[in-house]
Amino acid sequence: MNFRTTLAFFLLPAAVAAAFPASRVAAQSLPQTGSLGYTDFSTEARLEEKFLAVPDPRLAGEELKTLTAEPHLAATPGDRKTAEYVASKFRADGFETEIVPYRVLLNQPKAVRVEAWDENGHLLMSGPTREHVAGDAAADDPRVVMPFNGSSASGDVSGEVVYANYGRQEDFNELAARHIDLHGKIVLCRYGLNFRGVKVYLAEQRGAAGVLIYSDPQDDGYAKGDPWPMGPWRPETGVERGSVQYLFKYPGDPETPGVASTLDLPDSARIAHPDGPGGNQPHIISIPISYHDAAPILQALKGPGVPQSWQGALPFHYHLGPSGVKVHLVSEQDYQRRIIWDVIGKIEGSEEPDAWVIVGNHRDAWVYGAVDPSSGSTSMLEAAHGIGALLRQGWRPKRTIVFCSWDAEEEGLVGSTEWVEQQGRVLDRAVAYFNVDVAVSGPDFTANAVPSLKEFVRGIARSVPSPLGGTVYMSWRSKPWGGDESHQSNAPSIPGEEVHVGDLGSGSDFTPFLQHAGVPASDIESSGPYGVYHSAFDDFAWFTQNADPHFLYLQQMARVLGLEALRMADADVLPYDYVAYTREISAYLEAAKHRAADAGLGALNFAPAQAAAARFSAAAQRAFARQSAPSGDLARLNLALRQTETALLSDAGLPHRPWYRHTIFAPGEFTGYSAVVLPGVNEAISAQDANLAAQQLQVLTQALNRAASVLESVH
Repeated sequence: MNFRTTLAFFLLPAAVAAAFPASRVAAQSLPQTGSLGYTDFSTEARLEEKFLAVPDPRLAGEELKTLTAEPHLAATPGDRKTAEYVASKFRADGFETEIVPYRVLLNQPKAVRVEAWDENGHLLMSGPTREHVAGDAAADDPRVVMPFNGSSASGDVSGEVVYANYGRQEDFNELAARHIDLHGKIVLCRYGLNFRGVKVYLAEQRGAAGVLIYSDPQDDGYAKGDPWPMGPWRPETGVERGSVQYLFKYPGDPETPGVASTLDLPDSARIAHPDGPGGNQPHIISIPISYHDAAPILQALKGPGVPQSWQGALPFHYHLGPSGVKVHLVSEQDYQRRIIWDVIGKIEGSEEPDAWVIVGNHRDAWVYGAVDPSSGSTSMLEAAHGIGALLRQGWRPKRTIVFCSWDAEEEGLVGSTEWVEQQGRVLDRAVAYFNVDVAVSGPDFTANAVPSLKEFVRGIARSVPSPLGGTVYMSWRSKPWGGDESHQSNAPSIPGEEVHVGDLGSGSDFTPFLQHAGVPASDIESSGPYGVYHSAFDDFAWFTQNADPHFLYLQQMARVLGLEALRMADADVLPYDYVAYTREISAYLEAAKHRAADAGLGALNFAPAQAAAARFSAAAQRAFARQSAPSGDLARLNLALRQTETALLSDAGLPHRPWYRHTIFAPGEFTGYSAVVLPGVNEAISAQDANLAAQQLQVLTQALNRAASVLESVH
């Protein structure tokens, strides 16, 4: 699910590509990089050198081909096959492995239909048009599921069309300012800049009867370059499937927020109407379509011309409507409680077995999912392969390592959320969650993490060779940071960064770990031009032509992911950097104070929160000194370091969405993907609710003081 409009792509230089035609990128002769939390890093360095030699591009290519051999939508027979395949690989590498089932509410399409007429009653289009391009027969497989939205309501509605640009809050506000009433209308909006579920949520709030979401060629089609099969961009009939679950309220099984949907869970423990108030399901229809099907609707629309920033790349001027076009939408969705399968592989730690280092990637895909998520699954399998080689040489980790292959992530982070909810307080001792999802769509490494792990991720990147020569960090540093606007947080920039590590919002499986359970987390990616996201064209052929022809970046990501796990599992002292964390929190507070003043809420008292942040900072600096020269009762120090993140949770959760408990990071209610920092405070400021902002400042102050107190307890 984790999608980014990617940075500028560049191919491997010919000489480099010729040098590595299915061979390993050499792991030798890299400078050894020390790590926070080790009394003596030399033993770890030797171990890591052995690990780096194992992940293999050839094997990665074979694994990717197996995982993408057939469509594997969650809860289907193809999905079950991939679960058994991953489980067999984990077992072969020495992991104690189980397949963990859950029974969850999922929809699959029975019928989806879109028809449009102009104002004279002439038929403009009837679809959705089947995805097809000459030269890629995989899309023609009868097992390919028709384009649909997970969590869409069923229904049969007709109405006039209104174009709403990207379907952001500011776009709907612009329509309201122009006195365009959306009640009973069909909203047509394009993908990008926010989560698709937010588009439906905002349309529903404004009375729309249904939503059509299309991919404009300006955003990921021919305006970017050659479409598939000539290039990497979305072809005319390509459709982005996806969930429209209101995951910013809560992710996971719609019927069981906060409760694991195990096979024996009684019906009495489920909520009856997840599409009602407080639920995470829409009650209006939404259907994804291609720009082939959207074009005749947009071209026939009348009404005012769009603002320049709303104009896409189709070769005519766009209009807002609602006059000119009427559409008829049919959505028949088969909602059932279906079985999904998480695959969990575990290596018990020799010294701290209750302290878990968790690595995760989802396995289900809307169709073939070569990039999303199978490049991540393949990277994880090769990381497991490297760890298995170390096990066979007699090594055991100090802390328990858990590898997880999640199911039904695409429908709303379902498999990971149910597992986290089932584990409960066990995760209070989990020391990190390392996520990978859309692992490889090109050569540009990027990362997001909780601030205490940002330098940790940079350190890992300094230790892994890049297919371009040098290290991943050197390649990362050589590119200006861009990133997708839909994933950029509202955090102020931090000066002095050589490479930027972003913040964690939502859209992938780190969400339940960090924002519900308080487990420090990271997410990594190697990106490039990727125009076939969530379509039938995200297949093995597209991947080998456009993303990673020799599977060298799969090897790179396996090495990064595996080193994250090894270094966290074996460190004498947990390598969290709370000094960096508190520096960012102080910057967040200062920015929120300025936002409050600009919003006319200058009377809000930030002083107690800023004092708590200063106290937290002082405690963090003393803890960092101990981490840099470990001595004394390290078990007590490690426990305090881990409990500090948990201290930042609020038992009551965020206003109106209590499942999200983290006081520092949450997905934005009106963005979905990108993070909102200090979410309780900042969202109250955005709503100009002074009383709620003051109450949330108090909640934040208490959390910061708790965190400071935990660190102070070991001085």
